[in-house]
Amino acid sequence: MNHVIKTLEKRVSLRRYKDLDIREEDLETILKSAMKAPTAGNMQLYSIIVIKDEERKKKLSRTCDNQDFIAKAPILLLFLADMQRWFDYYDYCNVKKMCEEKDILYNGPEEADLFLACCDALIAAQNAVIAAESLGIGSCYIGDIMENYEIHREIFGLPKWTFPIALLPMGYYPEDFERVHRERFGIRYIVFDEKYKRLKKEDFEEMFKNRGHMDYDKLNVENFGQFMYFQKTGADFSIEMARSVKKALENWKGEIL
Repeated sequence: MNHVIKTLEKRVSLRRYKDLDIREEDLETILKSAMKAPTAGNMQLYSIIVIKDEERKKKLSRTCDNQDFIAKAPILLLFLADMQRWFDYYDYCNVKKMCEEKDILYNGPEEADLFLACCDALIAAQNAVIAAESLGIGSCYIGDIMENYEIHREIFGLPKWTFPIALLPMGYYPEDFERVHRERFGIRYIVFDEKYKRLKKEDFEEMFKNRGHMDYDKLNVENFGQFMYFQKTGADFSIEMARSVKKALENWKGEIL
């Protein structure tokens, strides 16, 4: 097994960090690795904010679903889907004036541009994650950064056509840390040949046979699917995330240039 595959195989989400600042040369390597990621049209439709300030980390630990470990990470990397930079550049290049002269409608970014920028940002984030892992630096994806859009926009001074898609607390693995790898679903339930496959009753029974060992009566649910719905999909944080993303989309599309 080559060293890249080994790095992928050994990685786990890290929520406890060694009490040691990230070395500047390691941070530079992580950021440069992120920027080597594939990107649509070589446009790099993302920005990265490096967060070291203790008060800002504490705020994020509260706004991202009250997860205390976020504040204890030596560093946070915030990945933004970013169309603002390109449309600022279009303004600089008088693209709007050119469109008027050619009698072409000039619009602001569409939802498709946001989706594309999110793809760019997440690909870059994963490059950063694997580069960090190879240096003995662990991380944990925080999707809750998509909640509380208005608050996060103010904290980071985010312009209109940016969106915070992923937050990565990072730190060196503690010496006494024991890696526990969580089981993934069997490949046949995730990877299909040629066409999508809807799963059936027997698929679900086999797929989830090693999950859901808990006291359902105590939780007032009947099975693992019900438990997961109330813990994840239908939970308060998911409801807030849905509200926040809708607000961001309203803001994104609220102006026709």
